[in-house]
Amino acid sequence: QAQLVESGGGLVQAGGSLRLSCAGSGRTFSSYVMGWFRQAPGKEREFLAAISWNGGGTEYADSVKGRFTIPRDRTKNTVYLQMNSLKPEDTAVYYCAADLSSVVIKTTLARGYEIWGQGTQVTVSS
Repeated sequence: QAQLVESGGGLVQAGGSLRLSCAGSGRTFSSYVMGWFRQAPGKEREFLAAISWNGGGTEYADSVKGRFTIPRDRTKNTVYLQMNSLKPEDTAVYYCAADLSSVVIKTTLARGYEIWGQGTQVTVSS
C-alpha cells in the first residue's frame, strides 16, 4: 500500500527553522511531482511548494518564497521542506502529497494530488 509519512514538526520560536521530511513507501514516488501543503484551523488547505520528478523544476507560494525550499532525495524516496525565518502565521498542520499523473509541475491545487500523508503539526510561537 502506497503511503507518505511526514515527520519533523514541532514547536519553534519565530525566526527559527525546521526541516520536515516526507518518506514514501509501498511504491516509488521518485518519478513524480511532490508537493507540500498546510492547513490552519478554520482555513482551506494552502499550497506551499512543489518539485518536479528530478528536482529541475520547483514552484513556491508567494507566502513562503525566499523562506522555504523543497529539496528531494530520490534515492531515499523522500522529499523535504526546509523552513527558515518562521513566523507565527506559519502555524498549521503540514502535509506532503504526490501527483502520480505527472513528472513536471502542472497544478498547485490540492485536488491534483492523489496520495497524502497524515500531516505533522508546526507551531511557531511569537
